[in-house]
Formats: sequence, structure tokens, C-alpha cells
Amino acid sequence: MAGRFAPSPTGPLHAGSLVAALASWLDARALGIPWWVRIEDVDIPRCVPGAAAQILSQLAACGLHPDGPVWRQSDRGDAYAGALEGLLQRGLAYPCGCTRSDIESAWAAQGMVRPRHGELVYPGTCRGGLHGRPERAIRVHSDAVERGNREGVESDGGDIDGTALGTADIVIDWIDRRLGAQQQNLTCAVGDFVLRRADGLWAYQLAVVVDDAAQGVTHVVRGEDLADNTARQIHLQRLLGLPTPTYLHVPLVLGADGEKLSKQNGATALDLSDPLGALRQAAAVLGLDVEGTDRERNTSVTDWLGRAVAAWIRRHP
Repeated sequence: MAGRFAPSPTGPLHAGSLVAALASWLDARALGIPWWVRIEDVDIPRCVPGAAAQILSQLAACGLHPDGPVWRQSDRGDAYAGALEGLLQRGLAYPCGCTRSDIESAWAAQGMVRPRHGELVYPGTCRGGLHGRPERAIRVHSDAVERGNREGVESDGGDIDGTALGTADIVIDWIDRRLGAQQQNLTCAVGDFVLRRADGLWAYQLAVVVDDAAQGVTHVVRGEDLADNTARQIHLQRLLGLPTPTYLHVPLVLGADGEKLSKQNGATALDLSDPLGALRQAAAVLGLDVEGTDRERNTSVTDWLGRAVAAWIRRHP
């Protein structure tokens, strides 16, 4: 059992990322399980030199220390390649030669346009082969299902090593510890999603699933903006025979434009001249009543965190 915080080193921590870091640390401490930090630097072009070290320094200033070595996804390529090869050998993933414009053109021909902040569901163009086009990405079948989880899913007879390619939609149900019952029709809402990108880099969905399993992560606590990824990750966990953690998605800190706080909409690095002040602001976003600290000038970060764990337990028993 373990929890984790997995930041991307695209810049220093800001107020929104501290909320996720604090929540995941508090949850692990409340459960009495290790808390890992994993640097998700798989998207190399977006990574900023020195950002990972800065993030670790910011966490330390807030008293949030990992319970073991820090993992970096850039060191984990062999593990991702092994998982992908297994899916390809079982016929659960396939090469795709489509560009983004190819996908948009295919849907535009049917009168559909890409939604704001969204992606068009892949139309399955390359499911039947590349037909002479060069391979770009690798995609997973969104309608593949384990034999042991086939209730309500029709099979086309294509059973491969205990897995079937279905003719019915895959609907993923899960319980979020804060948001409650969740459901997504993976086949219709997402489609065949990418596991290895056209630039050769590993997709987030595959990397996070492989790493969570390898680190024994049983409790995922992260921002609510990532809730939409959960169905994809559960799907991959099932296909790879990996356990599914419990999920808790915490509230977001919003920027002046009403969107999730990020560097793109003006998020600035945490001002850690007052670590307690930053932690208290994060706790307020989480709805925590950390008793006896808000008026005490001499409270240490360690003392405050101890009381914050008790407040977390009261809110998430």
C-alpha cells in the first residue's frame, strides 16, 4: 500500500499543485502508508531544466518529504516498452498512421468539430491496418475486455489470451472518494487512445498505470482535472492484469479566467518565504479545519502538519 504525488517538471510548484501535494501526503499519513514522489518527465519537450530539483526543494520547505527514492519516468522506458509489447502481442493495441488533421478531416466529413478543451474520438481508421502509411502512434483498443470482466459485453469471437475484442461499448464504473459514483462510456467518450506518441514518447496514460503498479500505489489523490483520465487508466489496468487503486480527486485552484490555475493562465511559483501561509491556503481549498493553528504565530510546519492529518481524517474518515 502506498500513496504518491507525481508532478510534471514543467515549472515550479504553484498554489494548485501544492493542494494536490498536501492532500496526497495527508492521505498517506492518515492511512499509515508510504508516500512516494514521482517526477513525471515523460513529456520531454515540456520539461524545464532544473524544475524537478526546484519542486523537491519546495516540497521539503513545506515539510512534505517522500518516504523513499524519487522515481523519474525518464528512467522507466524499458518498463513501458514491455507493457506495450504485451498488449501488441495480444492484439489489444495497434499501430496508427493518422495525423491530427487526418482525424479532424474524417470527423469533419460527418459534420463534427473538435470541442473546446477536448479531443475528437479516434474514428478507428487504422484498426484494419496501415494500408501503406507509415506508423506514427500506437493505440489501445477501447473495446477490449478481460474474459473475467465480460458481463454485458458481446464478443466477436476474437479471444486472445483470455481477452476479447468486444462489439459492445466498454463502460467503466468507479467510486471516487470525494466525487462519489462515476461512470464513463470509454468507447464512445474516448475511443482508442494513444499509448506511444507519434514523436516516439510514451503517453501519460500508459506510464502512470505501469508506475503506479510498480510502486504499489493503492491510493491515488490528485486534482479534479485528472478525473477524466481515470476510466482510461482502469481500462489499461484490467488489460495488463494490474490492480486498480482507489481514487480521490480534490478541488482545483482556479485562475482569474476561471480555468484551472496553470502557467498558461498566469500561475506563479509558490512564495515559500512563509511555508505555513502557503499550507494554510492549500488546506482551505481542501476544506480542512486545522484546529488551533491559524492564530498561533509560533506554530512549526511539523506541528501544523500533524494537526492537518487529524483534520484530514475528520473530513475523509
